Amino acid sequence: MSGQFRWYELQTTDAAGAEAFYTAVVGWRAEHLGPQPEGYTTFNTAKGGVAGMMTLGADEGPVRWVGYVAVDDVDAAVARVTAAGGALRHPPVDVPGMLRFAGVADPQGAAFVVFTGTSPDGPPTGGPGDAGYIGWHELITSDAVAAFGFYSGQFGWSPVREFDMGPMGIYRVWTDGGGADTGGMMTSTEGTAPAWRFYFRVEAIDAAIGRLKAAGGVVVSGPHQVPTGDWVLEGKDPQGAGFHLMSGVK
Repeated sequence: MSGQFRWYELQTTDAAGAEAFYTAVVGWRAEHLGPQPEGYTTFNTAKGGVAGMMTLGADEGPVRWVGYVAVDDVDAAVARVTAAGGALRHPPVDVPGMLRFAGVADPQGAAFVVFTGTSPDGPPTGGPGDAGYIGWHELITSDAVAAFGFYSGQFGWSPVREFDMGPMGIYRVWTDGGGADTGGMMTSTEGTAPAWRFYFRVEAIDAAIGRLKAAGGVVVSGPHQVPTGDWVLEGKDPQGAGFHLMSGVK
């Protein structure tokens, strides 16, 4: 559906190392599309691909996870983003037989991708307790009120509820119209650069922490329980890319 996150991509400097890490920690199965490391890798559950991975060139920016938002027309979406104060980071390009995409950023600087795929179906999704799927989308930004106005105007996202996080400010939950809460937005109190965060579901947080550390990752914060009852943590993979894990079981 247009206006929804439909793909997630790890941009890294060491595809082999990152593959070993995420397959061990999240439980994904990797599939290689083309010769490695220049080729593309997909991360898959039993139902199909949910994310991908590409190797960065020497001057292509920091390691990170990036989200892909589906749109009906990439060029029109880019025009709307820039007209609303966002920026074009990567001009529209076609991947023959697969998709057309462009890299953009919101007015506060958080990067994302708009794309139109050749398949009408998005990646598979799992239930709240199913491991391997993306369970939450979170924007940490310099101005959550302005950011929500931007995304609502671009994609029709709607507010659901707000939580007062005390010193951390107001946490705004939103939905993309898919029938469930989709994510949250919050103004950073630490001066961190605006960015999207994606939460990968695992069967149990404590067991995932053991796998994470054994595979060379670092726990940045957590685990802690959020108002939904889920346990979450923030980590960094061995290449330095930030990621989040979540589970209903500690």
